[in-house]
Amino acid sequence: MSSTPPQDDGPLTGAVVAVAGAGGPAGHAALRRLAAAGATVLAADADAERLAEGVAAARGARGGATVVGDTVDLLDAEATRAWAARAEEDFGRVDGLVHLVGGWRGSASFEETDLADWDLLHGLLIRTVQHTSLAFAAPLTRSGNGRYALVSAAGASRPTAGNAAYAAAKAAAEAWTLALADGFRKAAAGGEQRAAAAVLVVKALVSDAMRAERPEAAFPGFTDVEDLAAEICRLWDRPAAEVNGQRLWLTPKP
Repeated sequence: MSSTPPQDDGPLTGAVVAVAGAGGPAGHAALRRLAAAGATVLAADADAERLAEGVAAARGARGGATVVGDTVDLLDAEATRAWAARAEEDFGRVDGLVHLVGGWRGSASFEETDLADWDLLHGLLIRTVQHTSLAFAAPLTRSGNGRYALVSAAGASRPTAGNAAYAAAKAAAEAWTLALADGFRKAAAGGEQRAAAAVLVVKALVSDAMRAERPEAAFPGFTDVEDLAAEICRLWDRPAAEVNGQRLWLTPKP
């Protein structure tokens, strides 16, 4: 924990936000941005080493920031539910779940698609969404200002021949998230809606480390992980009913 004196309140001060799949570049950026905005951040990933790196960096993003890391297998429904229950019990509320679990497999052509890739992506891109959404739906509804954010890919709307498994998995994850959004809408029962689920759509993500590895690459249409993190934080700036069920494009539509 940083010994730097606490800073002035940020826009998310008092909020408790969980980040699933926090070990990658997008996860690290989200942890830092959420902590800098004043949120208490609960990070989970299956890779303990990468998770610890992200948590340490996020704690330094703001004096007095509370950033907690848990090694959680999000393919395990009970482990995911236990993480959600522990979060609400320990901190009294959960105001957000940011789903960043990723993975990619592709082929040179449609005919060369390996269905083993589908099996892998079904777990990473669909099953983990099912587990986090089912585990966090009730806490987010109780929050009074809950947000569920799924990061998806433009290819879900316009799949290419070599990306059949990946695009289909992303499309299924989006459909599941939009069903959650409808559940939040119906839970409002005609009153003011307090919880929302939204899909943030990117072509692909890029980080400073990727640019350093490929200085000749232009990464056209890619979304910087820092810009994605900023957009995640802005989900709480808009009324729940305005955000709920939306596919928010961070790249030009295909």
